[in-house]
Amino acid sequence: MRKAVSTTRKSVGDFAPKLTDLTDHVLFGDVWERRELSKRDRSMVTVAALVAMNRPDQLRFHLGRAVENGVKKEELVELITHLAFYAGWPSAMTAVTLAREVFSSREVPDRETS
Repeated sequence: MRKAVSTTRKSVGDFAPKLTDLTDHVLFGDVWERRELSKRDRSMVTVAALVAMNRPDQLRFHLGRAVENGVKKEELVELITHLAFYAGWPSAMTAVTLAREVFSSREVPDRETS
């Protein structure tokens, strides 16, 4: 069975093959697979770092990944709201605007239904 082509490989694999290999094998193949933190926790930490550093291009991907890893939409909105006071209002406003776009395009439910 063939492994799915990564987003990085699709976007820059032909231009920066080593960076793509490191992203696929070290970052997502090793670091994200370590047992010491759950993928859900890693997603929360990663989203927080990307909001704080105002990195909207990477944040777009990681907001979606966070939802896939079990983080609820309202938790991400609360995380961004909390970071407004620590990372700066402009970073939070950029992040919440981007989150709204990501969530509306993915039809992410507001609350977990059980």
